[in-house]
Amino acid sequence: MTADTIPARLFARADRTPDKPAYNVRGRSGWKATSWRGYADGVRTAARALMALGFQPQDKVTILGFNRPEWVLMDVAAMAAGGVPAGIYTTSSPAEVEYITGHTEAPVILVEDHAQWEKVKAVRANLPKLRHVVLMDGAEAIDDAMVLTWDAFLAKAEGASEADLDARVSALKDDDLATLIYTSGTTGPPKGVMLSHRNLAWTATAALDLVSYAEGDKSVSYLPLSHIAEQMFTLHAPITGGGVVYFAQSIEALKDNLVEVQPQVFFGVPRIWEKFYAAVTGKLGQAPALRQKIAGWAMGVGRRSNAVRNAGGEVTGLLALEYRIANKLVFAKLRPALGLGQVKVCVSGAAPISAEILEFFSGLDISIREVYGQSEDSGPTTFNVPGATRFGTVGPAVPGVQVKIAEDGEIVVKGPNVFLGYYKDETATSEALQDGWLHSGDLGSFDGPFLSITGRKKDIIITAGGKNITPINIELGIKQKVPIVGEAVVIGDRRKYLSCLISLDPEVAPGWAKDHGVDPDAMADDAKVRAAIQAGIDVVNKDLAQVERIKKFVILPRPLSIEHGELTPTLKVKRNKVSAHFAELIESVYAD
Repeated sequence: MTADTIPARLFARADRTPDKPAYNVRGRSGWKATSWRGYADGVRTAARALMALGFQPQDKVTILGFNRPEWVLMDVAAMAAGGVPAGIYTTSSPAEVEYITGHTEAPVILVEDHAQWEKVKAVRANLPKLRHVVLMDGAEAIDDAMVLTWDAFLAKAEGASEADLDARVSALKDDDLATLIYTSGTTGPPKGVMLSHRNLAWTATAALDLVSYAEGDKSVSYLPLSHIAEQMFTLHAPITGGGVVYFAQSIEALKDNLVEVQPQVFFGVPRIWEKFYAAVTGKLGQAPALRQKIAGWAMGVGRRSNAVRNAGGEVTGLLALEYRIANKLVFAKLRPALGLGQVKVCVSGAAPISAEILEFFSGLDISIREVYGQSEDSGPTTFNVPGATRFGTVGPAVPGVQVKIAEDGEIVVKGPNVFLGYYKDETATSEALQDGWLHSGDLGSFDGPFLSITGRKKDIIITAGGKNITPINIELGIKQKVPIVGEAVVIGDRRKYLSCLISLDPEVAPGWAKDHGVDPDAMADDAKVRAAIQAGIDVVNKDLAQVERIKKFVILPRPLSIEHGELTPTLKVKRNKVSAHFAELIESVYAD
C-alpha cells in the first residue's frame, strides 16, 4: 500500500479533479492558471528528469529562488523520486549557499536566474558532489557544462520511465525523510530540520481542519518557500485541500497582487501586518474629520463583534444591526482595498506580533489568528482558531499535539508533527528531543487552554544585579507605541540597567519627518524624533517593574537588514549580530 505522502496526494488529486486550477502565474495579459493535471504532469516530468540524471533515493536537491512554479515542481519531484528537497533563502550569501549545498551533498541545485547562479559559480570548486545546476524557466542559457536550462532539464525525462517513477513513489515510507528545512540561524549556523512524510501529511491535514479550508480557496505565495510555514500554505495544504495558489510577482508587487486575487487565506509575518497597519493609520489620519469619526465608530463595532465571535458566540441584536451598518459604510470598502475582501482566515506567525495590532485589525473586521510553532514541529504547535481566539496569546494546542510547560518554563511539544532530528547533528538532536518531547527553546505559560509566549531562553537578559529579563514584550511595546520605530532591541546583559537600540522604519519614518518638519536624512540626531521615541518608551515603562524599564536609548544610523546579517529572511532579529555590529555604540550608552 502506497504511503500517505504529499506526492501521492498530488497525483490522487490530479486524478479526481484534473481540470480544476491548481496554481496561477501573472503574465502581461493577466493571471494564467495551471490545472491539477498540469501540476502533476510537471512534477512527474521533473522527477523522471532527476532520475535520468542519476538521482538516487535519499539524494538531495537544493533550491534557490523566489516563489515560482519551478520551485514547487522541483520540491515535490524530489520527494516523488525518493529524494529530499532543501530550500535556500534568496538573500543567502555565496558562503551560505555553499554551506547548505555542501551539507546536504546535493548533486543538483535549482536556481532562479543568473544572479543566483553567480553565487553557486563562486563556490562550486568547494562542492565536489554538485553535478548539475538547473535554471528556472525563462532564464537565459549559460554556456557551462554544469548548467541546464529548465527545458533542457525536463527533456532528460525521456531517460526514465513512468513505471520506474511509480515504483519510487510506492516505495516511500511514512517515516522516511521527506524534506530538510534549514533554520534561519538566529544563534549560529543553520541546522537542517529533518521532516518525514508523516510530519508533512499529518500537519497539512490538521492545518486544513483548523481553518475550514475549502477546495478552491485562494492564497498568495510570497514569503520565502525555504520556510516551513510558506511551504504549508503553498505546497502541502493546497495539495491536500485543493486550494488555488497565486504566485506573487515580487514582494514589491504583493499589494497589487493581493488586490487582484482577493484570497480566502492569507498568511503574513508580523512585519507585513505592521506595514498594513502603518498604511491604514496613515490614510485614516489624512481623512476628513467626519470620515474619521465614522471610521472610529465602525472600528468600535468591529472590535466588539469580533470579540463575540472569537469567544465562540454569535453577533445578535443591536450589535448585529450596528455591524451591518459599519460593514456597509466602512468594512466592505476597506477590506477589498487591502486585498482582503474575500478573506476567511488571516494568520500571523514566524515571530511575535503585538496584541494592539491584532485589536486594531479586528476593528476593521479582519481577525488575525496568531499561530505559534517552529520548523521542528512542521510549523504549528498552537493556533488561535475561529471561536477560540484570544489576542495576546498564541492559542490552544493543535488537536493531536501535546504541549506543556517544563519546570524551567520552557515549552515542550509531542505529536505526529515533531521532527526526526537535525541532519548530521546528533548532539543538537539529543538536546532538542528528549523522551519524545521537543524542547522548543521558548518560554511560555498557560491561561486555561491558551498559551502565551513570555520569551526565549537564549534571549534572557541577566542584569548586573542578577535579575532575569525577557525583552520581547518590551520591544513589541515600543514598536507599537512609536510607529516610526522599525526595530527595538533591548540591551542590558550584565549591565546595571536596560537600554534600547532603535532603528527607524524606512517606510514610515520619511512621512513622519515630512509631517513634523524634520530633515528625513538627519532623523537620528533630531530632537523631535528623540522626544517622540522617549514619549513612547515612557508609556511602556509605566507598566514595567523598575528593573525592566528602559533607561536610555540610541537611534541607529541605519535600519537593521537581512543584507547586513542582522535580520533573518523571516525578519527576526539576530541579537548577537546586532550586538557585534553596534558594539561601539552600545559601549557609548553605558560609558557614564
